[in-house]
Amino acid sequence: MVNKETRPSTDLPVVAPEYNGVDRNAFLFGWTPQAEIWNGRLAMIGFVFYLLWDLAGYSFVRDVLHIIRY
Repeated sequence: MVNKETRPSTDLPVVAPEYNGVDRNAFLFGWTPQAEIWNGRLAMIGFVFYLLWDLAGYSFVRDVLHIIRY
């Protein structure tokens, strides 16, 4: 005898519906979870550009702030 156990976490559709009828990735003004998502995305993009800039030979810490010497 096979007993199929159902769990709410496994009965989800393949594609989840929109969150409260609003796109989760839409830009909304104010202190919203969407704003935090966009803030994180832009911070990651900025950090990657900084790493690429630093690897290209330009150091913000060394050349602009003069914190460390050659």
